[in-house]
Amino acid sequence: MLNVRGRPSDAGDFANFILIGIITDRRDNYYFIGIVIMLCTMKATWHGATLAESDDTVVLEGNHYFPANSINSAYFRESATHTTCPWKGEASYHDIIVNGDVNKDAAWYYPNPKEAALNIKDRIAFWKGVVVE
Repeated sequence: MLNVRGRPSDAGDFANFILIGIITDRRDNYYFIGIVIMLCTMKATWHGATLAESDDTVVLEGNHYFPANSINSAYFRESATHTTCPWKGEASYHDIIVNGDVNKDAAWYYPNPKEAALNIKDRIAFWKGVVVE
C-alpha cells in the first residue's frame, strides 16, 4: 500500500511534481513498485513578462496559487474589485500591466480566506489570458 501525506522529507521546498510513471514487477508473490516523479517549477506569464515563478504552488479548482513572495510586483496594480466565494471567502484582485497593456483583474487572492481555504492564504492565482505552465 502506498500512502503519501504531505511532502516527502527529502523534497525540501518542492511541492509541484509530475507523475511520469509507475513501474510494477511481481516476483515471489510480492509487488515491487517504483514511482518516477519529476519536480517542476510553475511560471505565470502574460505578454512575454514573467509575473510569478515558483516550485511551491497550491492547486485548487484547477488554479495554481503562487506564494505572494514569488510575484514580480512591478507588473501588479491593486484593483478595487472584490468577489465572494461561499467557501473561500472574499477575493481581492490585481490588474496586470505589461508595457502599458492592462489586463484588468487578471490576478486574485484571498487576504482572509475561510478555514476551508487556509492553504491559499498569502497566495495569488491568475486567469484572463495569463499562461501558467
